[in-house]
Amino acid sequence: MNLRTLTSFVLAIVVLSPTTAWGQNLLDLVDLDSPNMAEAEMTRAEVLEILNHAETRPVDLSDKRLSGLDLSGVNFKGADLRWTRLNNTNLAGANLRNANLDSAWLIGANLEGADLTSARLFTAQVQRANLKNATFDKARITANMSDSDLREASFCDADMSADMKNQSMGFTGTVMRSVDATGANFDGANMAHANAEFAKFIGAQLNNTNLSDAKLGGADFSGSTVDGLNLTNADIDTTRLIQLKGKSGIIGMDKTRNSARAITD
Repeated sequence: MNLRTLTSFVLAIVVLSPTTAWGQNLLDLVDLDSPNMAEAEMTRAEVLEILNHAETRPVDLSDKRLSGLDLSGVNFKGADLRWTRLNNTNLAGANLRNANLDSAWLIGANLEGADLTSARLFTAQVQRANLKNATFDKARITANMSDSDLREASFCDADMSADMKNQSMGFTGTVMRSVDATGANFDGANMAHANAEFAKFIGAQLNNTNLSDAKLGGADFSGSTVDGLNLTNADIDTTRLIQLKGKSGIIGMDKTRNSARAITD
């Protein structure tokens, strides 16, 4: 079964089980140790050969098996990487500006310091990945990033919101459960309807960030900068909102859910 067929199969399951959010139990349906998900079909040298000598642009690497390769520092600018398997791949410092990573698999990938400015990651699987110091400015993201390291990463003006007009195949929104986003920059990001339960946003930049309708139960925003942060209808059950900078500029604090259970100073 190729990845496009697998994706269609999983989406069908999501439709049949509307209570299951996209990506929530997807890993239970896939054998990540199988050759299809864990092995590469080409070497680093062969990938570079394709990138450097492609006759047409963008370079098409869609649906390729590149898991486990060392592709650090490689220039994938604008590349088509839809459905590509990059599980446990080293992409540290890679140039992924404007790349299309829709439905790509990046479980356990190393993207430290990578540049994903204006990239697309629609329904991508990015769990347990190293995204430290990576740049996602102006990217379009509805990925599952659960348990990933987002420390010092930048998501300025990124659109991480659920597409509420295109939910025919089940709910697709950004999942950031239990991520460590300490010191990350989300200024101007649209994260409406995101699931960021138990996430760490300690010392993060959240100026003019939209977290309306988000699930923030158990998340920690201690010491973050929040001028213009929109929390309208967000669930802040046991959310730590202490030592905030620009607290008076928060929008919709009086319209949050479970506000009585939030931890404030």
